[in-house]
Amino acid sequence: MSNDIEKEIGMKKKITIEGMMCGGCAKSVKEALEAVEEVKEAVVSHEEGTAIVELAGDVSDDTLETAVEDKDFVVTSIDDIQ
Repeated sequence: MSNDIEKEIGMKKKITIEGMMCGGCAKSVKEALEAVEEVKEAVVSHEEGTAIVELAGDVSDDTLETAVEDKDFVVTSIDDIQ
């Protein structure tokens, strides 16, 4: 049981995003992702085209993708990271 709890606490995902051109784009994506319930923090880089999202609980990839794509950016991949 403790392994299941450890997996959920501090789980991170890397989202690869196309279309972010500036700091304003990154801020928009960060705000959209952090508005999703169970997202603790999103670190977004327009230079790298990525968002590293730390989760407090279970969030589907579809939910994260929708949050980003609602801001008119394109998600190309979502990967679990340690």
